[in-house]
Amino acid sequence: MGKKQNSTREVVLRTIKSANGATVEVLAEAAGVSPVTVRHHVNGLLADGLIEADSVRRKVGRPYHVYFLSEEGQELFPKKYFALSNRLLEELKERFSAEVVNDLFQSLVQKIIDEHRHEFEHLDFEERLNYLMRLLADEGFLARWEHSGAGYRITEYSCPFLNMGQQHSEICTLDTALIQAVLGTEIEQHSCMLNGDDCCQFELLPNAAHMPNKATIALPEVLVQ
Repeated sequence: MGKKQNSTREVVLRTIKSANGATVEVLAEAAGVSPVTVRHHVNGLLADGLIEADSVRRKVGRPYHVYFLSEEGQELFPKKYFALSNRLLEELKERFSAEVVNDLFQSLVQKIIDEHRHEFEHLDFEERLNYLMRLLADEGFLARWEHSGAGYRITEYSCPFLNMGQQHSEICTLDTALIQAVLGTEIEQHSCMLNGDDCCQFELLPNAAHMPNKATIALPEVLVQ
């Protein structure tokens, strides 16, 4: 039984780390246990100072909590991958023109889309939204969508590239490119965590909130500064 508890605790920590923040429901699904069991581990991790909680307010209903690694919790994981990725990106930008680096970014997003296209191209618009939330979660984002007065709104509460984006802001266009490619629609961004906002929020343009056909699905340009 102790082994199971340790295993669940490790899954909870790794899930929070990979998603840069997660709810009890997300943690329960990742660990394959009930939310009640996850809350037990979450309370233990809070008591140990390894995670912190942030309250997210809804327009309707009670707020919910998103859990993040504390500074002490971050120290459980090696940080060399960030330094390596950052250096590789710096090297690319020094050796190649902005156009070439842009092509590399666009190729990366294209490969992700091509890998998953068969899973979403037959879905209607709101089904695509649900699929997009799962795809973003797989890439390390914590995101939700909701109806807005103009159509639809997507809110990202965490971003796995936030630290790197502080030095290379162009990397923050990757999620935007994924959103546009899956939904086949243009979007407007109204807030950005890179600018100090609590979340990244996108509005789908009113005349674009419709079911795109296969011919209109195009990959948007990822601009490199």
